[in-house]
Amino acid sequence: METKRLIQSALLVSAFSSSAVLAAPSITPDPPVIGAKGYILMDFNTGQVLVEKNAHDPLNPASLTKLMTAYVAGQEVNAGNVTLQDNVTISQNAWAKNFPDSSKMFIEVGTSVSLMDLYRGLIVQSGNDASVAIAEHVAGSEGAFVGLMNSWAKRLGLNNTAYTNPHGLDSEGLYSTPYDIALLSQAIIRDLPDIYPLYSETSYAYNGITQYNRNGLLRDRSLNVDGMKTGYTSGAGYSLATSATSGDMRLISVVMGSSSTKSRESESKQLLSYGFRFYDTVLASSEGKPLSEARLWMGESDSLKVGSAENIYLTLPKSDVNKVEAELVYNGDLVAPIQAGQVVGEVVYTVGGDEVAKAELTALESVDEGSIFKRIIDWFKMLIASWL
Repeated sequence: METKRLIQSALLVSAFSSSAVLAAPSITPDPPVIGAKGYILMDFNTGQVLVEKNAHDPLNPASLTKLMTAYVAGQEVNAGNVTLQDNVTISQNAWAKNFPDSSKMFIEVGTSVSLMDLYRGLIVQSGNDASVAIAEHVAGSEGAFVGLMNSWAKRLGLNNTAYTNPHGLDSEGLYSTPYDIALLSQAIIRDLPDIYPLYSETSYAYNGITQYNRNGLLRDRSLNVDGMKTGYTSGAGYSLATSATSGDMRLISVVMGSSSTKSRESESKQLLSYGFRFYDTVLASSEGKPLSEARLWMGESDSLKVGSAENIYLTLPKSDVNKVEAELVYNGDLVAPIQAGQVVGEVVYTVGGDEVAKAELTALESVDEGSIFKRIIDWFKMLIASWL
């Protein structure tokens, strides 16, 4: 059948959060230029990249590697293979003394440490010893765990990332990119809701030693930063993956190869401040909320509620937020029976006539066939409509 279009004339501002409709600047200035080797600013909900430089160039991730260590272990927890209450016996390989000149949790051989404590040692203290202990507990050996890390990298679409260890100390064959680190950070926030809050903890004490989270932006009151991870080695320079919120908007920034601790923080802050100042993320369609009632033929009902099967977010310059329109494009005439969740077309979002996003348009309810008499009447109506 010929594809039919129904254009929704009303603007979609009413579907957006109240913060989205405030007065906005008329132009969006150029993003800041910072000194890191590579960097990116990404919206969490949409994955849209707002700022980038060398975002796909392989760089040394240093302790940003521990983001994948945390993710893999978290997925094993989700799968029920391990629990956060597990007691882990520390091996010789995971002994803190194996890492004399690098960050560590100060765990000792033969002691028993809960997996949750090791998680804090990994995330807050950036412990290389905790990384090895987690790897051995989850996969049986450090090497097997690295295999899981690389498998998950492929599954998450980290196409320019490879791991050789779970801690990030300089190693040939270990590399990632700002873009891949941003995707991984997005996955941690989305998939590990029980683990992500650990990234906002500013200190942790173990074995009588209190250590402080190296992410100084957690203590910056001008931003609402709640994660994520620092990194440093002599070969990598200073790196920082950060997530922050403003209202319903969450942004992820990644800077890699900065010149100092202060520069990685100031550069991250510049990126985040730019994103929150000049962009907004709005909820264009809510999961299960009708966008329209479409004409339905041959059914018990003459109409069908249609919408999106999931929340659809748009990231836009603030000056464009109140200009969004939705166009519903149907896959021909809708004929019963229709099942809830069935794809019936697509919804296309535009600003000033330019497409900014699209999503599947689905039936939000099931409608059975009507009676024989109803179907005959509708058949004649459809025939007349085709002539007109």
